[in-house]
Amino acid sequence: MTSRADGQLISVPGSKSIANRALVCAALANSESVISNCAPGDDTEAMIDALRILGVGVERDGDSVKVAGRLNLENTSELHLDARLAGTTSRFLTALCSLRAGSSVIDGQESLRKRPMLELHSALRTLGASVESLGDDGCLPVKVSRAQSWQAKISSDASLSSQFTSALMMIAPYLSSGLEILLGDQIVSRGYIEMTVGVMRAFGVQTDFSGNQIWVSPGEYRGSVYSVEPDASAASYPLGAVAISGGSATIKSLSRNSLQGDVEFIDLLARMGCKVAEVAEGLQIGREKTEPLRGIRVDMSQISDCVPTLAVVAMFADSPTEISGVGFIRGKESDRISDLCGELRKLGANISETQDGMVIKPATLHGATLETHHDHRLAMAFALIQRDVSGVVVCNPEVVSKSWPGYFEALKSFYLS
Repeated sequence: MTSRADGQLISVPGSKSIANRALVCAALANSESVISNCAPGDDTEAMIDALRILGVGVERDGDSVKVAGRLNLENTSELHLDARLAGTTSRFLTALCSLRAGSSVIDGQESLRKRPMLELHSALRTLGASVESLGDDGCLPVKVSRAQSWQAKISSDASLSSQFTSALMMIAPYLSSGLEILLGDQIVSRGYIEMTVGVMRAFGVQTDFSGNQIWVSPGEYRGSVYSVEPDASAASYPLGAVAISGGSATIKSLSRNSLQGDVEFIDLLARMGCKVAEVAEGLQIGREKTEPLRGIRVDMSQISDCVPTLAVVAMFADSPTEISGVGFIRGKESDRISDLCGELRKLGANISETQDGMVIKPATLHGATLETHHDHRLAMAFALIQRDVSGVVVCNPEVVSKSWPGYFEALKSFYLS
């Protein structure tokens, strides 16, 4: 791959984070919803399949999903839901099913069973729900059912995952008094909580997020026609490709007004020496290959899904990059600090772990075989290296099906050989 996608307009899938939130709201809504540009991938399909088991009519036609709504919370049947490998889906389903009269067992594949869920399980118990661990405490599988009565206020630790907080927020309208959530001082991925607020409001629920407090009023979601934004996390890969290899591209329909905090990734690339702009078609990036790519120091606690992309871009910079604030990503699909650093070292990268991140220094790179550790974000980031370093093999590339099944085909469409 030697030439560039100069000026190309690039489409990325719809945001899976927004799509899963919209699907939960639509399932509970009092009438039918239509969700357009709904994300492809295993995470979204796991949510759709689970909603069907819960009795919600869901019809998918390409990127458009029609959701009948009116989830029957009075159904007393015990149901079993498979979240596969989807952490977001499993956490949202656990909270959603705590509204049901009948019990629900939420499970997933082996690696998902190892991911931390204790904060959410404890919060649901505090609110009054029945939460029974069927394996290790604080992990899947778990059996949940509704409370006899609900608490109206809770403290939640948002230092590990914003998904726990978002899961509580989305069920809060269906608690008798709504819910007030008091967060701790350290809030990781705050933008994802703000995203949840935006989606809930689009489905007609009153909710506010200010400082460390969230208020959700009792009520019900209304059926809506809702369009999912392009995925800003997915956009980091074509943006990173231009930063590494030079050229220019525009991410179609993505704007700085996005609900997604990861849209700020393009500003990190601007600090590294890329030229960026917002144009009518979307967000634009360009870099002349003769211009140096500079290292930066950055706290990525609010855009942590972009850490693998930035680490890969940083290997091609002429000065060190220090990433901090992301110790919590050790509990993602992989250990996104240790596994990421270990694989990049195989290429000759000068990269060292810190307590909450990593430091990448300039080094001469060479080919190697890279393991993806069942992590779609590692696979997609590693693929960018193949553009400029020969002999790089990405093992198990199919893991990208979690969020962007057609990723490697998309790469070919804007990488011309």
